[in-house]
Amino acid sequence: MSTLTAYPLQESGTLLEAAPHGKSDDLELLLQHFLASIVALAGAQAGAVRVLTDDRKHMRLVAQQGLPPHVLEAERLVGRGCGMCGTAFGGDVLGWVDDLQSCGRQGGGHYFGGQCQGVLAISLSHGGEVLGIYNLFFASKVEIAAATQTILRLIGRLLGLSLHNARIERERLRLTVMKERQEMVNEVHDSIAQTVAYARMRLPLLNDAILAHDDPKAIKYFADVKQAVSEVHDNLREVMTYFRTRMDPLGLLHALQGIADGFFDRNGISLEIRNTVPHLNLSDDQEIQVFHIVQECLANIAKHSMARHAAVAINKTPGGLEFVIEDDGLGMVAPSVSTIVTTAKELTSSGHFGLEIMQSRAQRLGASLEVGDNAGGGTRVRLLLPTAHVAAGRTA
Repeated sequence: MSTLTAYPLQESGTLLEAAPHGKSDDLELLLQHFLASIVALAGAQAGAVRVLTDDRKHMRLVAQQGLPPHVLEAERLVGRGCGMCGTAFGGDVLGWVDDLQSCGRQGGGHYFGGQCQGVLAISLSHGGEVLGIYNLFFASKVEIAAATQTILRLIGRLLGLSLHNARIERERLRLTVMKERQEMVNEVHDSIAQTVAYARMRLPLLNDAILAHDDPKAIKYFADVKQAVSEVHDNLREVMTYFRTRMDPLGLLHALQGIADGFFDRNGISLEIRNTVPHLNLSDDQEIQVFHIVQECLANIAKHSMARHAAVAINKTPGGLEFVIEDDGLGMVAPSVSTIVTTAKELTSSGHFGLEIMQSRAQRLGASLEVGDNAGGGTRVRLLLPTAHVAAGRTA
């Protein structure tokens, strides 16, 4: 009987050098770990794991044990329809490759130096879809017991499930990145673009006033541009802070309590969270929007209110879920009476672009935002998320 040389793993470690980093590393380490066990279980001398590329036209080698260097190099990437491996990708199979001439041609010579007498191809499948295969290389024709074949199939399905979950995670990550990019565009538009447009409109007027030696108007328009640039700077910092501050993985209530715990040390203002609703029943996206509205309110309190005390109250009302943010500070200069803000334009004259961002978030939630003076002095902000939207968030 011929002897199949068991080649050691390559210097790149248990995975190929071309393997990507991050989450896929964890998966391919898992594939390599199972491959070593499978090789030992079946009594094979070498093994390999292949997965489909994103275009689904090729098979990519992601893990191996015992492949000689020339085979490793030749089979890093092969066509999807190549030999029994291609057949295995066409359906859930466990099949033998006895004619290795095509494998030898792919490898540019004798396969394993002519020592390999058989290759077993086993599909890695999930839900009727084949996502990868693993190969076992034998020095002689062997008869694998039925019980061992069953185990090999079960392992193949387990690894197929792992590949399926990894693909879902990649798609989820891609959608998350796209969503965050769109959120960044919205934030820049809502908080910065309008102010920049206002400054651009003032610049020609400033230029005309300077040319006409109209000092009072020139001073006024210069002050308008200076104020706009200052607001752009402040709002840009707020946008950057928002994208650095991610939602607490334990949820909205835990995130708000985390802010409260350090609020006094940072701002000299005591902050109390009063919650009468144990289960908010909000979706992840709703919690993120509410969190940043409350965060913006608290930032305004810290910067402008001169308050000693502040509170965030969460209540269930007949109209829906209510978030009330109050302080005992100086209050609002204008308007002096409580108003329900329905459009961002209503806030433009006051220059409170942070309120515009809050209103934009409330609109995304389908909520109403009420901003005004607190009955006991200071400022009061009320965010009301209607019951229908809360129910939709719970079932989303």
